[in-house]
Amino acid sequence: MAVMEPMTAAGAQHAITDNLDQLLDVLPPGIRRQLERHDHLEDLLEIVLDLGREAEVRFPEEVLYLGGAVTAEDIQYVTDRVGTFGKDNRAGIERTLHRISAIRNRSGRVIGLTCRIGRAVYGTIDIIRDVVEEGHSILMLGRPGVGKTTKLREVARVLADEFRKRVVVVDTSNEIAGDGDIPHPAIGHARRMQVVSPEQQHAVMIEAVENHMPEVIVIDEIGTEQEAFAARTIAERGVQLVATAHGNTLDNLLVNPTLSDLVGGIQAVTLSDEEARRRRTQKTVLERKAPPTFDVLIEIMAMDKLAIHHDVAGTVDRMLRGVPPQPEIRVRNPRGEVEVVQGAEVEAEEEEYEERPGPFGAGPPAMRAPAERPLLERAPGKVVRVFPYGVSRSRLEKAIRDLRVPAAITKDWREADVLLTLKAHYRREPGRLKEIVGEEVPVYVIKSNTYVQIASALREMFQIRGREDGHEDAAVREAEEAVERVLAVDEPVELLPQSASLRRLQHLVADQYRVRSESVGTEPNRRVRISRT
Repeated sequence: MAVMEPMTAAGAQHAITDNLDQLLDVLPPGIRRQLERHDHLEDLLEIVLDLGREAEVRFPEEVLYLGGAVTAEDIQYVTDRVGTFGKDNRAGIERTLHRISAIRNRSGRVIGLTCRIGRAVYGTIDIIRDVVEEGHSILMLGRPGVGKTTKLREVARVLADEFRKRVVVVDTSNEIAGDGDIPHPAIGHARRMQVVSPEQQHAVMIEAVENHMPEVIVIDEIGTEQEAFAARTIAERGVQLVATAHGNTLDNLLVNPTLSDLVGGIQAVTLSDEEARRRRTQKTVLERKAPPTFDVLIEIMAMDKLAIHHDVAGTVDRMLRGVPPQPEIRVRNPRGEVEVVQGAEVEAEEEEYEERPGPFGAGPPAMRAPAERPLLERAPGKVVRVFPYGVSRSRLEKAIRDLRVPAAITKDWREADVLLTLKAHYRREPGRLKEIVGEEVPVYVIKSNTYVQIASALREMFQIRGREDGHEDAAVREAEEAVERVLAVDEPVELLPQSASLRRLQHLVADQYRVRSESVGTEPNRRVRISRT
């Protein structure tokens, strides 16, 4: 598979701490001595102690069995040295991220323990940092052990420390911020609300919003209908949600009746005879019931490989029409660089033609630039200082290099000549942007954090016109003629191959006439197909 748009990671992953000595201290001396003889103890994942069986030690590539059966005294030795087991049969070690889970017999006595090593790691969200910066609500899925909680923990730290947002972590089993009353340093300045019992998680989620005015809420393991409803309530109040849920893929979530509401839910709709004929479908079809709670869904396939659905609503709609999802797939290569190995073809193309960036976009009238003031004044030879507010710096740097415009990124908004931001931030935080910008600095608003949108914004700033401008009229005329033919004979028409920018215009023509358009083929023969449905 071709590698697309390589992105250099901000830094290699490295563990902050795993507090492994503190976990070893709670183990029976005989088991600890055998463990300490292992050469790669830093890779340890789990220690399993079951009454009457050999202790099991799990590493990423191997499983070891320690000699001698585990006794009731061994299990009691551990339980006496860890925190109190909650109703979910989980305990921890104070100021660490380790999790000890108990298995009980019918009389309630502990007969088995799973000691899972918790590690705080920097660099785990470099692979999705641009997605986190956009400010959308994010849902992460994946099998146990692929790093969902580790990424969730760092998202909380980055948003709280680097973006200075008010972040509240709803910590059901103390797995995100560790055991004890003082949160682990891994969550930075984020605040942590503990949950007494799992069935109260939904109530604590609502309490966090009502009592503590968060901008971001971080939740691990949404698993019940009540928690899904609480998440929707939070999202409707304008709070950014970052969460994990039970399930491996979007397909799994969509057919889960308990959690499908997180992505909009499904309902059966009966169409009229005329509408069914127009769609060429049966009269009863499945449609999305409501807007999804989460804007972006990330399937964590492995520690360094994930699939991103940037537009959950659009993806679910296409899946219900029988179109398989094509998420963006990213991997971290052995050099520590993040690569896009599969682009979100349909979603990216829609973003590309849906809206053209420009100064002040479609923002609130109170923040529009005065008509008489030039949008961007620049003396000859002067380098324009751009302050990106929620926009990917790496993609902005790449666009500046590719277009060879006299621009530089500034980290201090007071030095900025122009501000570049996302529509989501612009709509949600006009007061803060007004405070930053004042009345002198022009603002350019883009719809999404894609390279195409960022590059288009730079072209607008510096009034760069592409070499294809002379072909725009011809492309539009071709699309209009195709639409007329489709409406007359109800047969699909494929247009001539065009560049992405000209295909964008042809898609807009189709939208105006309310007919369907899609891009087919591969470059350089990629073209638009227009059809009735």
